[in-house]
This record gives sequence, C-alpha cells and structure tokens, in this order.
Amino acid sequence: MKIVVFGLTVSSSWGNGHATLWRGLIRALGAQGHQLTFVERDQPWYAENRDLHDLPGGRLILYRDWSDVLARGRELLDADALVVTSYCPDARAAEALIHERGRGRTIFYDLDTPVTLGRLAAGEPVDYLPEDGLGRFDLVLSYTGGPALQALRDRLGARRTAPLYGHVDPAAHRPVPPRDLFRGDLSYLGTYAADRQPTLDQLFVEPATRAPGQRFVLGGSSYPADFPWQPNIWFMNHVAPPDHPAFFCSSRLTVNVTRADMAAMGWCPSGRLFEAAACGVPIVSDDWDGLDRFFTPGEEILLAGGAQDTLDALALSDAELARIAAAARARVLAEHSSEHRARELVGLIESADDAQAAAA
Repeated sequence: MKIVVFGLTVSSSWGNGHATLWRGLIRALGAQGHQLTFVERDQPWYAENRDLHDLPGGRLILYRDWSDVLARGRELLDADALVVTSYCPDARAAEALIHERGRGRTIFYDLDTPVTLGRLAAGEPVDYLPEDGLGRFDLVLSYTGGPALQALRDRLGARRTAPLYGHVDPAAHRPVPPRDLFRGDLSYLGTYAADRQPTLDQLFVEPATRAPGQRFVLGGSSYPADFPWQPNIWFMNHVAPPDHPAFFCSSRLTVNVTRADMAAMGWCPSGRLFEAAACGVPIVSDDWDGLDRFFTPGEEILLAGGAQDTLDALALSDAELARIAAAARARVLAEHSSEHRARELVGLIESADDAQAAAA
C-alpha cells in the first residue's frame, strides 16, 4: 500500500507529540511492506531543532511553499491513501487537493481531537479543518476514542470514524542502563502546558516539596521562569527522543500527566504512557475515563489523585515497582506497539475501500 501524509512534522520532536508517533508508525509500515511519504512544510522553528533528516521505512518531503507541492502533485496523489492531519499548516490546501485530484481513499487523522472539539465549543477558529466539516473524507481517524468519535460525527459531519490510538516503537523505547545525568527517584517528561500545570503541581511539585531528601527530574521544553522550582528538582531542557529511554530508566518511578482537554474527554492515552512502559519503568498517572482499557490500575499502572498518592507510590518496594513495570511492558508489547497500530491503520484503509465498493 502507498500512503501519503500531509502533516505537522516528523522531522523535529521540538515541542510537539506528533513526530515520535509518526516515526514509529512509519518504521512499522515500512517493515510490513508499505510505502509512506510524509509531506512537511519546512518551518523555521522545526528546521532549527531538526533531529531527523532521513526517515527509516519511509520518505520525507520538505517544502517551503505550497507551489512546490503542486509541482509534485502527480507523484504525491498517486497513492492508495491520502491523509491530512490536525495542525498541518496547509491543511485546507491539502484537503482541497486530495479531494479534487487524488485517486485513493481520503483520510483525516486528528491527533488532537480534544483540542479540536474544545476550540469548536468555545467558538474559536480551527484552521486545519475544512470550512464545511469532515463529511467529504472517506475515513476520519482520531487519536481519541470513546465519545469523541460520536462528537466528530455530530459536530463535523464525519461519515465514518475510528480510533487510532498512540503507540510505541519497541526498537526505539526499551530498557537501557541508567544515566547519572537523569538519575532520580521520580521523573516527569513533557513539554510545558498551562492546562497541565495544576495536576503536575499536585503529582510532582508538591511531592518534591514534601520529600526534600529525594531527587526529582523534569525534562521538557518551554517551561517559564515562574515555574515553582524546588531545590530537589533537576531540569533537563528538551530531552531528545534518542535519550528518552535513558531518561525513563534512570528513575525508580515516572509520572504521567494528561492535558486537561484530553483528561476531560477520556480515551486519549499519551504516547509517554506507552514509551515509559516499553522502557520497563513503573508509571504513576492521573486518572481519566477509559484508562483501564489500556492498562489495568494497580497491576500495570498506579493512579494518583494527589501528592500523597505519589508519595505512597514512591514508598513501594523496588520489587513491587519492578513487578508493575514488567506487567505494563508486557501489555504494551502485546497490544500497543507501532507494529500493532500500523496493522490497524492498513485494516481501516482496506475496510474503507470495501465500504466504498459496497456503496458503489
């Protein structure tokens, strides 16, 4: 199968969660014999922080102006599936192009569904959506399942929806030796987000305040100067994807904090959950509807509603934490790898073909 994606970025993991997901999915699709081309606008801020130049298992096309894409139209549009993603900077132009000239199934993949629906509810513009909604697409995929799928049909006219959840590439995220630079009792990895901060305060900052003798390590970009730093919090600015396994594996326990819109809607697992689990690191996470679909609470993941829950998790024995981590890693390898998601994607495209044929 030949797939072409018009997306935000795969070449830079700076300040976005899309890149790592696409890298794993593209590698898996390539291993399964499929060809994926990722079409990305060469944005200055990503160019300055580019951490991938060759795309294993696929092909990367960077363009400066949309006219460069139009000049390669015949080459790009000769595909079995044509995908436009949320936050693609030229989404509307790409949507018009694939519907007017593409031969394959047209797909919209919203990797940010809670944000999309939240902005619509607030009356805010969403410039990566077509002005007439999603009704022209053969298939609308969502990083978020559950009620979000019905909302995409009701609010945006999507005719056929399906979840394509987050995942992890076990070749990129696996147990590795700890590194002194990242060593700590509790870690957190994530870009700063104001809506995530209250929960991060409860599950990470307050425990650091109450456990001054333990070492807390935070990695991520865009943190403001007024972040409530504590003397026992060590900060790593933008931990690059190749360093994620060492970052996770250097702490006894890692915290997952879900963005407010994602937590409120539920059924939206962060890629960090799968990454940490694949690295064999125990996770303590905020709770949200649908989380038990991905990990069994108490057996494969620890849940926290406040600082004391985090401190209680830190007080568990090394043997208990290792048992939880091993169970989570086994679950991820069995159900949430990039290979599994790649097969799901191909199956969804094929079923869209079948539905189109039946309708004809």
